[in-house]
Amino acid sequence: MTPSEPNEIDPNEIGLHSLKPAPGSRRPRKRVGRGHGSGTGKTSGRGHKGAGARSGSKTRPGFEGGQMPIHMRMRKLRGPHMKKSMPFEPFRTHTQAVNLQDLERCFESGDDVTIAAMKAKGLGSRRDVEIKVLAKGAISKPLTVHAHRFSASARAAIEAAGGTCRIVD
Repeated sequence: MTPSEPNEIDPNEIGLHSLKPAPGSRRPRKRVGRGHGSGTGKTSGRGHKGAGARSGSKTRPGFEGGQMPIHMRMRKLRGPHMKKSMPFEPFRTHTQAVNLQDLERCFESGDDVTIAAMKAKGLGSRRDVEIKVLAKGAISKPLTVHAHRFSASARAAIEAAGGTCRIVD
């Protein structure tokens, strides 16, 4: 039989039978208590005395040696309505600000201000973070501004200057 026939298995073929880890990725297990030369002889890496040296010793996750653990030191107030509540801020929305003064400085009258055009001018350069137009500064040019969000005063200022606001999804 030649290797091209369907019943013959090619020895160089990759399959479940020939999988093995990359060279150097697996280390042999540490054999403790096998003499001085092993590096883990005598006390087998447990140190001298104490609870950690005893058989059956376990430390639970988050145990800090008797010090008050961090999950018990943190405040427990809940809800998004107080600054000291929710220390990890799960309800915060992340946006990057682009101000009216930046649009005034970077774009000409009548321009179509898209997100790509803003990034090309160095405004709103963080990837995957929505752009919100804020009303810091003044605008006197009619611009068509495309952004994810607008503050109410920024929208009013753009429309007062003769421009339009378009929300991008």
